[in-house]
Amino acid sequence: MTSPAPSTANDAAAEPTREKTPAVVSLLVLATFIVILNETIMINAIPRLMADFAVTESAAQWLSTAFMLTMAAVIPVTGWFLQRVTTRAAYTTAMAVFCTGTALAAAAPIFEVLLAARIIQATGTAVMMPLLMTTLMTVVPQHDRGRVMGNVTLAMSVAPAMGPAVSGVVLSLGSWRLMFLFVLPIALLITWSGLKRLENVGETQPGSVDWFSVGVAAFGFGGLVYGLSQLGEGNVLRAVVIILAGVTSIGVFVARQLWLQRNGVPLMDLRVLKQRTYTLALLLMSVAFMAMLGSMILLPLYLQNLRDLSPLQTGLLVMPGGLAMGLLGPRVGKVFDRLGGRVLVIPGSFGIVIALAAFTQVSMTMPYWQLLGAHVLLMISLAAVFTPVFTLGLGALPMHLYSHGSSMLGTLQQVAAAFGTALVITVMTARANGLLDEGSTQVDATLGGLRLAFLVGAVLSVLVVALALALPGRLPETEESADPQATDPLPA
Repeated sequence: MTSPAPSTANDAAAEPTREKTPAVVSLLVLATFIVILNETIMINAIPRLMADFAVTESAAQWLSTAFMLTMAAVIPVTGWFLQRVTTRAAYTTAMAVFCTGTALAAAAPIFEVLLAARIIQATGTAVMMPLLMTTLMTVVPQHDRGRVMGNVTLAMSVAPAMGPAVSGVVLSLGSWRLMFLFVLPIALLITWSGLKRLENVGETQPGSVDWFSVGVAAFGFGGLVYGLSQLGEGNVLRAVVIILAGVTSIGVFVARQLWLQRNGVPLMDLRVLKQRTYTLALLLMSVAFMAMLGSMILLPLYLQNLRDLSPLQTGLLVMPGGLAMGLLGPRVGKVFDRLGGRVLVIPGSFGIVIALAAFTQVSMTMPYWQLLGAHVLLMISLAAVFTPVFTLGLGALPMHLYSHGSSMLGTLQQVAAAFGTALVITVMTARANGLLDEGSTQVDATLGGLRLAFLVGAVLSVLVVALALALPGRLPETEESADPQATDPLPA
């Protein structure tokens, strides 16, 4: 296309936005929605699982934390995996593994088996997220990515938000096993439908994977989160040792990737961090997910353990927020295409702070409409943030780094969510135990722990505001035209 007047160019660019989302992307969005829904579907069931398996809050939350950490460990490998296999092969593998884990979870006789099943589920889920993002960035033109990314938000962000609501409805019908029996036939149907209609995108390439990097990354991120959870159990010395070992392993992982960029093929190409917009987006998404998942795991504990709501009532209370987030996803994408990201991300980041600050005032008499309002505000604000940030971050990368960029974004997003979950549970438990030792009642001690944990989330969200102010509204020309052949490693 020649270069017409700006208004004509804008009109021409707007035409494709009225076309449908590519079929391959639509299929992957639907599949990804189902598998990511399971990331948070156990949150609402934690009080019931604590009773059924006789485990503590810290142990029960590992059904969500282990899911996130497994995804964080597997996602980096998907960059190599997606280059070696076709789209259909990657889809088949991911959904088969996920369905196997779901079936095992439905039949789990003891807590340890359920935890193992969650890890298997997460392994399949971890492949779907980068597969979706890499395919989208390959087949969707840049001028249309905001709209399509708005639809992808349904899978990447709304699914975790809807997990507690869906589980609340299912739990009202009977055992927690019904959650997996509800998901399994849907996942099998989507797998069958996808295999009938899905077409391969791109070409496969030979490659290798550095399994040493995989091991140190898994140990590093897992050790960091596990060590933090041990602080809540009172094992201070053990926790400090594990945290230090985790941090050291992460340092080894980074050094290994820098070496591989000069002498081999890195598991996670750190050259993506040379793009300022991508780095800002990476940090913002990580902190936002840390705050979101932390608050999501606290709300059911507060509503069920202190306010005596049923899982169904808890699910219905958080459902409007999840629905609002889903309905706004596509609209946010269209606004981003027209006006850029700042008009969405900056107000959204302030909304996150206000919503989490409202949760710090929880009490035994706090009106439910206030809780509902704060949750809806949180979900709407996150919807305004996620779509622009996803699009700006990945769009700032050259095409040959899309898979690495989506892998790193997915990895740190899951690590941040797991870290946030462990952090708020640790803070809540430590504060509650301290208040009990001072003579407070169980109710007052638990409330004090919840308030402090919500305050941690609110403080973290302030960093989201700072990052949002630094993020550009649109991609600068220098980043959009980044040299795809650049191979110089990131300076240590």
